[in-house]
Amino acid sequence: MNKKKLLRFAALILMLGSVLTMAVQAAGEEVDPMAGNPFYHSFWALVPPIIAIALALITKEVYSSLFIGIVVGGLLYSKFDFEGTLTHVFNDGVVGSLSDSYNVGILVFLVILGAMVAIMNKAGGSAAFGRWASTHIKTRIGAQLATIALGVLIFIDDYFNCLTVGSVMRPVTDKHNISRAKLAYLIDATAAPVCIIAPVSSWAAAVSGFVEEGNGLHLFIKAIPYNFYALLTIVMMLFLAFSNMDFGPMARHEDAAKKGDIFNGLKKASDAANQKVNEKGKVIDLVLPIIVLIVACVIGMIYSGGFFEGESFINAFSNADASVGLMLGSAVTLVLSIIYFLCRRVLSFKDLMECIPEGFKAMVPAILILTFAWTLKAMTDSLGAKEYVADLVTASAGNFQSFLPAIIFLIACFLSFATGTSWGTFGILIPITLSVFPLDNPLGVVCVSACMAGAVCGDHCSPISDTTIMASAGAQCDHVAHVSTQLPYALTVAAVSAVAYIVSGFLPNAVLVLPFAILIMIVTLFVMKRLIGDRDIEVMSVDKMQNSKKDE
Repeated sequence: MNKKKLLRFAALILMLGSVLTMAVQAAGEEVDPMAGNPFYHSFWALVPPIIAIALALITKEVYSSLFIGIVVGGLLYSKFDFEGTLTHVFNDGVVGSLSDSYNVGILVFLVILGAMVAIMNKAGGSAAFGRWASTHIKTRIGAQLATIALGVLIFIDDYFNCLTVGSVMRPVTDKHNISRAKLAYLIDATAAPVCIIAPVSSWAAAVSGFVEEGNGLHLFIKAIPYNFYALLTIVMMLFLAFSNMDFGPMARHEDAAKKGDIFNGLKKASDAANQKVNEKGKVIDLVLPIIVLIVACVIGMIYSGGFFEGESFINAFSNADASVGLMLGSAVTLVLSIIYFLCRRVLSFKDLMECIPEGFKAMVPAILILTFAWTLKAMTDSLGAKEYVADLVTASAGNFQSFLPAIIFLIACFLSFATGTSWGTFGILIPITLSVFPLDNPLGVVCVSACMAGAVCGDHCSPISDTTIMASAGAQCDHVAHVSTQLPYALTVAAVSAVAYIVSGFLPNAVLVLPFAILIMIVTLFVMKRLIGDRDIEVMSVDKMQNSKKDE
């Protein structure tokens, strides 16, 4: 949909609201959202997220889509009263979400995290690690495993992952003739898929924000074993590295790389983010701040969970307030990092202070998505969407509930792929999912995990995803080449994950289902390797026959 059509659609919404407003006022009806609202606890309560999803799919623009969904929710709540809509959207919605202490803590964590990313990049720690790795890694398998390990290590944030792993590992993978497309895949596959299973990450904080206060982190941890797409993606990367197997367009890129052409004939992508390397940087400048951040955030979370008041570590971590823990941990880490870099004389105090607004700017898109998603959640809650969906599903779903995890996974995949954002996707779907199942329902945990896994899968495949674009930039790989080579890999993992979610819908037990999913993934890859090997033998035979005919 082009801008003109979008403007027409928005104008139509406003005109419809104006007409209905005049009709209500002309009838002399008193506007009271708390009593006699025909839209409350009905299908109309689901209209705001449905409109947001539909517009996001059509326009592929998540910000305006979420905002229009919010406005529609305000119109329904106020029964199309202009003043009531305005106050509900901004006072109860935007301001209410941003004034919530839990939400504000998450936003503070994101801003501090952005500042930490800027400081570590500017200090030259990433470049120093790259120089160290190039002298210690001797094989292609080692270079791929080192890339995977670094991506898993930097699980705090996907943006940080993409911006760091690419610049660190490019010299290493180039030395061992690994294609830039393969490097981009490894970067992308260790960004969002790793962050979504890391309790100490910006993604854990975001997901926790869509759950009732105090239960978000606990639910996130319980959902990790059911996040099949993320876990199976790691299994697939390890299998590809050890087996030296590639298929689809990636196989052509790797064959060309082994012959010295790491770009497979394509022009080298420009690196707009290329910055002057700080020669004073050392490996410790990358490793130490990350370790301190992890430790400080864990201490902050168990502090919020009552560990220092007598609770056990496990209970304290399960009961932790992610907002408080991550905020306190990141704040302490930022102060310690500033002191550390000043003592090391790697960066001046002025340089360190400049990194803070730079980090804030980097996190603006994430903050905007979170704010709109929280506000849309407030609109649907005020219309009784949770109660309506819960009653509807309880009354009519029956055995159909067992297929909900797989259905939710596929819906989240499609929505995230079309919009290019996983945060916006699970920001829309998780509140609706939680309205169907209580937090103590095992199937509800599976469905929430399916939301997150599907959102990451679609984001992983989408050519308009920020993470996908940054992975291409980090590897200095042609973006279309990255998307085309990564898609068959992601779809293979998605297919196995969908099967696992069907099984888990009938048997919500991670101890049984997760090993089954890993087994199916490995068997699938072995079968593909066998088929690819047989095909290669046939191709070689044909080539030999053609060469012999030419000789004759």
